[in-house]
Amino acid sequence: MPPIAFARSACLVALAGAVLVQADPVAAQAPAPAPFRVEDSTIAGVREALASGRITCRGLVQGYLDRIAAYDQAGPKLAAIRALNPRALAQAEAYDADRAAGAAKPLGCVPLLLKDNYDTAELPTTGGSAALAGAQPAQDATAVARLRAAGAIVLAKANMQELALGGVSVSSLGGQVRNPYDLTRTPGGSSGGVGAGMAAGFALGGLGSDTVNSIRSPASANNLVGLRVTQGLISLAGIMPVSKTQDAIGPITRTVADAAALLQAMAGTDPADPLTAAAAGKVAPSYAAALKPDALKGARLGVVRVLFGTKPEHAEVNRVMQTALDALEAAGATLVRIDDPAFEADALNREDDVQTYEYKALMNGYLASIPNAPHKDLAGILALGQFHRAALEPFLKAAEARQDGMAEPEYKARLGRIAAFKAHVAEVFAAQKLDALVYPLQKRLVVPIGELNQADRNGIVAGLTGYPAIDVPAGFSEASATAPAGVPVGMDLLGQPWSEAKLLGLAYAFEQATNLRRLPASTPPLEAR
Repeated sequence: MPPIAFARSACLVALAGAVLVQADPVAAQAPAPAPFRVEDSTIAGVREALASGRITCRGLVQGYLDRIAAYDQAGPKLAAIRALNPRALAQAEAYDADRAAGAAKPLGCVPLLLKDNYDTAELPTTGGSAALAGAQPAQDATAVARLRAAGAIVLAKANMQELALGGVSVSSLGGQVRNPYDLTRTPGGSSGGVGAGMAAGFALGGLGSDTVNSIRSPASANNLVGLRVTQGLISLAGIMPVSKTQDAIGPITRTVADAAALLQAMAGTDPADPLTAAAAGKVAPSYAAALKPDALKGARLGVVRVLFGTKPEHAEVNRVMQTALDALEAAGATLVRIDDPAFEADALNREDDVQTYEYKALMNGYLASIPNAPHKDLAGILALGQFHRAALEPFLKAAEARQDGMAEPEYKARLGRIAAFKAHVAEVFAAQKLDALVYPLQKRLVVPIGELNQADRNGIVAGLTGYPAIDVPAGFSEASATAPAGVPVGMDLLGQPWSEAKLLGLAYAFEQATNLRRLPASTPPLEAR
């Protein structure tokens, strides 16, 4: 990927109207307002700063571009960004030219990072694969169109695990994404470019996809909030597919409130995605209304013990999780121990996952929808070999070898087991009167760069059931030479279908009680210049 050129403007967003009137002794003595720092800003904070005239939309967007210039292609070279939107600054200037119209939109001037499996009309959608370089969709994905209608600006497409098939975020087109908290480790995946970019302060919000773990793994590994929604709450139209049974999308943000704001803009039915018909009447009028600091009081949370590791390599995550569980209790939650082997993640992945059965037909259909796709089917991608062979070839060959995967008896047997597991999870919720299940998204820390698989991930529970799950920062491992603040650890809260408002409330209360968000040492605030 060639270096990206950027304007060398000020990295801090310029203050507007900050001239002191010398004749006014009070004004002359008043301290100057603190610089507006984009790296830890929030949607609410940006809206307030724009409304007051403290910042401009163009200045905000340029501030993020400056950080990308300093830390993605230079400095630690995170490799989180695959392509910048050349129209982003012009869209920001349009906001500034008519602030009243922009401010009326709930996401006015919210710069976003999109995982590179979201279709966009002005940028190719490659899935991080050299095999799909230049593949230009005819229109935005439904989720992207709704975000734009709400005022958001697509700032960039993010690097990812190629074709969303794995958890370490390496691709033939974008290379290996690095974790900003420990540059020797991966950022999780497959939405790792969004995760690393959001942690490093490259945008105000991010969007990922999740077939097994892929929104919540980067959230866990990068001290972020990641929300996988109930399947059908947000349209999958225009999203490069992996599995019709397991795919879902959602936000990756620095705060729970920002996740709620992005969800509000995207949720709802869509004729282009039949799965969303079930969302009719299920979208909360205001997800933000659920964000109350006392939401954990009286909540019953099931702690799924089989999703905690028992080996030495699991000790750091277990230590962090115990502290998080203590914080949940201190905030008023009742913890209910769940000892149930049905939740064993390795067995669920091995025996019930249906990706290889569904992938070929879905990917072939998607490629046929892209006017200039370099390949029109999976066989063409395999034949040319322009992909990360070590990471992808076993899966791609297995998927291509299935003549009609969704007609195979084993596929139908797996769907039957998935239905039974989903019913079992519902029974656990009812029997224990639970508001959510709690567990670490990953039993161990994210793996070092060079490993091709992230072992011991627990996201399959949501992936198979289609239930919503939100991952929130739970803390950090012990500090080390390569991780000055430690490696982030995330905690999953899994709820019943359509319970996103409740989950957001629980996550918000935990976030407010613990305040665990930290900027990575490798991407500090930039000096004004």
